Amino acid sequence: MAYVVKDRVKVTSTTTGTGTFTLGAAVAGFQDFTNIGDGNQTYYCITDATNWEVGIGTYTASGTTLSRSVLESSNSNALVDFPAGTKTVFVTFPSENTLGTVPTADNSSVGTDLVAWLNLKKQLDAGVVNGVPYANNSTNGIVSTYSLVYTASNAYSGGVLAPNGDVYFVPANANRGQKINTLTNVVSTYSLVYTVNGAYAGGVLAPNGDIHFVSFSAARGQKVSAAGVVSTYSLVYTADSAYSGGVLAPNGDIHFVPLSAVVGQKVSAAAVVSTYSLVYTKSDAYRGGVLAPNGDIHFIPYTSAIGQKISAAGVVSTYSLAYTVGGGQYAGGVLAPNGDIHFIPESAQVGQKISVAGVVSTYSLVYTVSSAYNGGVLAPNGDVHFVPYNANRGQKISAAGVVSTYSLIYDPSLAGNGYRCGVLTPNGDIHFVPLGADRGQKISTNVQQKVGYALSPFFNKF
Repeated sequence: MAYVVKDRVKVTSTTTGTGTFTLGAAVAGFQDFTNIGDGNQTYYCITDATNWEVGIGTYTASGTTLSRSVLESSNSNALVDFPAGTKTVFVTFPSENTLGTVPTADNSSVGTDLVAWLNLKKQLDAGVVNGVPYANNSTNGIVSTYSLVYTASNAYSGGVLAPNGDVYFVPANANRGQKINTLTNVVSTYSLVYTVNGAYAGGVLAPNGDIHFVSFSAARGQKVSAAGVVSTYSLVYTADSAYSGGVLAPNGDIHFVPLSAVVGQKVSAAAVVSTYSLVYTKSDAYRGGVLAPNGDIHFIPYTSAIGQKISAAGVVSTYSLAYTVGGGQYAGGVLAPNGDIHFIPESAQVGQKISVAGVVSTYSLVYTVSSAYNGGVLAPNGDVHFVPYNANRGQKISAAGVVSTYSLIYDPSLAGNGYRCGVLTPNGDIHFVPLGADRGQKISTNVQQKVGYALSPFFNKF
């Protein structure tokens, strides 16, 4: 399945109701939907001059039909129950897509199904007060803290935004799950099926809405469904400090990022767990990963002296880095709006990134200290925020490449490893996930933009 838009595609139809449309002949001067291609998705508009509907449809050559998944309509944005009569059906480009709020192709973050991405986007949009995504509440750049229900040393390591807008903290040493409802700001806990010290590090949202916790030292995989049901599953490879962080591949596989593991491991969209060979392995090699514009998954070098990646075709390869000094250089990465992947500096003295063309380079930082940052988040305005691990100042790099710092309310060093990783929520806040911190901390980045406005145009390429 691919996403296809073609110019001057317009046909008629006499289909009624809310179901799949059977398409007729092309209007004079236009072409028909065969140009979209069998099994491919496209944006469509249907109108009978009174009622109208814009959405995403899948064209099927057999029967010349078009399925319907509505984005907007004259029926309060629900499917239109079209009456008898002739309708016009044509390929269009939704106005909100020009703002970058809808991806221009299948979204890599929810597998290969564009409809799934749009459904997720709708839920994110709907989870914001009054349904206005990123409404400016005059708190731009404001750092604040909030109370947690459960705190412990090395409690959580990573976080994931669920389809309903809740942020789930990934349990490391915690014996309870914890989440925050970003609409009501209510923090709550829930029971886990499996707990052990150093259990998981990082999490990934699967195409079906499940949140998978990535095994650090856990002997079993664990996940939370969109309905909140916690369950476990068998892994093929387990070891202490095995993996740290995960990435959703274009085909829907979740790849665990190898920290000290000697093999790669992944979970398919069909829930099949398998392993694959790596080119380079060592203790504490990589922490976190990022999906690149070409479909490659880059592992972020922690103590590794070389970069490593796996292509969309499953080919593992390595490449040279510009900076490799000491241990714990970088932890986590972020895809910037221009397609660069930024490595987040933990103890590194310089920033490092790899461009779309595969060029690795470094840049100066304003603030450096041992174990400074761990994980990063892309803000709606295009800034990449580094998550404070032991740093007593926030740090970010703008889309224009300007590095700056800002004050924090809670000093992470007081907890000894305060936060690990962060999550951007539907209201524009960036939440730092508490590792050792006894307070939640966030920075408001509201800029009156819709979900996905500043995301890299490469982010939704697949």
